[in-house]
Amino acid sequence: MPVISEHTPPAGDPAAGAGPDGTGRLLLDEAGDAVRAALGAGRDVVVLDDTTGHLVLGASQAAGAEVGGGVAGAGVGATETGAEAAPAAAPGTVRSYQDSVSAEQVLLKMLGPVPSSHHVVVHPSLDASLLSAAGVVLLRLPKSLDALEETAQAIARWAPDDVVVYAGGPVKHMTRSMNEVLGRSFGEVHATLGRFKARALVARRPLDAARTAAPVFPRSAHLAELELTVVAHGGVFAGARLDIGTRALLAVLDEAHPEARDAVDLGCGTGVLATALARSRPGIRVVASDQSAAAVASALATAAANGVGDRVSGLRDDALSTLPDGSADLVVCNPPFHAGTTLETDAAHRMFAAAARVLRPGGELWTVYNSHLRHKSALARTVGPTTMVRQDPKFTVTRSVRQER
Repeated sequence: MPVISEHTPPAGDPAAGAGPDGTGRLLLDEAGDAVRAALGAGRDVVVLDDTTGHLVLGASQAAGAEVGGGVAGAGVGATETGAEAAPAAAPGTVRSYQDSVSAEQVLLKMLGPVPSSHHVVVHPSLDASLLSAAGVVLLRLPKSLDALEETAQAIARWAPDDVVVYAGGPVKHMTRSMNEVLGRSFGEVHATLGRFKARALVARRPLDAARTAAPVFPRSAHLAELELTVVAHGGVFAGARLDIGTRALLAVLDEAHPEARDAVDLGCGTGVLATALARSRPGIRVVASDQSAAAVASALATAAANGVGDRVSGLRDDALSTLPDGSADLVVCNPPFHAGTTLETDAAHRMFAAAARVLRPGGELWTVYNSHLRHKSALARTVGPTTMVRQDPKFTVTRSVRQER
């Protein structure tokens, strides 16, 4: 797969902010010697889902030290005794993969614009090109055990057999189940001592069975009530199930802008709404958009599994930033509302603004949200006249009509 970009981080970049959080400090401290040794030996250090960017910056500084200090790329020289020294290994590379496009954009800003033939390479997918030369993997533990399992299986399948994985997170969010998930792919898993309110799990020796087993993800399930197959990569919200918010919107989806030809499933997840629209309306084309690479891949797989892959396209994007103004007749949206009220409100409001921008005059935004959030007034201000289509104690579905600009 092609890389997104290659960078050398500028020294003292103010974008780096105040420094790593507790998990970042712990991982960089625990893995520091292993990172330097791997890079000095010409091996890669792979950083996965580093939402703050500080793990990548820390590893890249180690890469710079190895190059600047002559440990890597020093060539052939004379020893103190006059004997010919062996060639030093070419410096290893720091490789990064982010599921979240927002986190990826933050990282690219921190790295700066200067291209380089080494230091940091940002990859678009979790695959063999990312992991095949990994000596060390640094990983922030995800909340989802499915996401951790898919990642662990990928490392075990594609990384060399001497790879060492350092997976860290806040102590209060860690469970024994995380050890068990890693233990299904690695022969040795142990926990470090807790520091900075964080702890790391260290995994070694990929199991032969894990290296040769068929991938467990993406998983698929048939939803009998919809006669629809859902396909889900690890970590995508609701997995291969139908979440109850989506069910509430599906119940009235046939009423949404019957003449629409261009639609967007904003925050598509597994693409159930996009697939349902495409399947029920032969003339419509749907863009399934999400900031998560796993979600977009799941949505495309769901559409293909239901015979509408030719009319559903995927877009990994932050709030539809790359879609033109006035390019859609219909937007359907099930915004996040399960991670804390302040965070979920901010995310939803950004999505409403994105929908307002891409809708044509007269276009419609159909939204489902947790009833206690009371988004109706924000929708009316941001998009246009908003009516309540249905409501129960848990969920509200609204229709907002875009006015002339």
